[in-house]
Amino acid sequence: MTGRKKLKISWGWFYTYFFMILLVIFTALPIVYMTATSLKPLDELFLYPPRYLVRRPTLKNFAELMTTLDSQVVPFTRYLFNSIFTTAATVAGTVAVCCLGAYAVEKVRMPGNKLIFNLVVAGLMFSPPAAQIPIYMAVSKLGMINSYWSLIIPGMAAPMYFFLVKQFAAQIPDSMIESARIDGAGEFRIFASIAMPMLKSVWSTVIVFSFIANWNNSSGSIIYITNQSMKTLPYALSTISDGGIARAGAAAAAAVLTTFPTIIVYLLMQARVLNTMAYAGIKG
Repeated sequence: MTGRKKLKISWGWFYTYFFMILLVIFTALPIVYMTATSLKPLDELFLYPPRYLVRRPTLKNFAELMTTLDSQVVPFTRYLFNSIFTTAATVAGTVAVCCLGAYAVEKVRMPGNKLIFNLVVAGLMFSPPAAQIPIYMAVSKLGMINSYWSLIIPGMAAPMYFFLVKQFAAQIPDSMIESARIDGAGEFRIFASIAMPMLKSVWSTVIVFSFIANWNNSSGSIIYITNQSMKTLPYALSTISDGGIARAGAAAAAAVLTTFPTIIVYLLMQARVLNTMAYAGIKG
């Protein structure tokens, strides 16, 4: 038909897509194995050598996981609520702090901008374990031990996300900001109406990275929380693997419960994340 482009298939095109398909399959193998293991009955779990795929899938491992967690002092739903609440609050706080701070440092003329940015960059040089003791001391001095704040506020301090947003904020045209100021718009309105829509791809990327980091984080519950009813789901699920081979199926089910929410969030934000990575690569 006229007006319709013909698909040209060459050997180079074929080899490229064949290699990409193989790479995708190889990357998905651990996820497929984890999911298959979570569906294996007890007799297939004890097979040696272990079988990669499941022949008789069952949901008994998930039922055992729920039974094990509900048999504890704190029910499963409480752990789930704690994780959802603290993760959502941390992600929202991280996006707000990083975007507001990056916009202020890059576009608002105020003394000390360069010093603030240099301090943030200096924070990138410290590994998380090295900063753990100072963070704990700050949380303790502020009286946030055994509170949700101890699981939320430390996660919002993310120099890498701040640096990433700042690099994108530098691309916002100064003429557009100045025009809005001349028209009488305040800084917060400029930030909300101009900066945030133009930074949509980068703060979407921050949402994905922050969600993955905080959803899978069990160290906060170990370090800051002694009240069992305030601990998060990753901490509760990490205790399942202590049961050895007898709980291998439940441990695999726990791994599925912690992994698949991050995959879903990434798939929802995939296009914007790829735009951010492509832009950063072209700019570099």
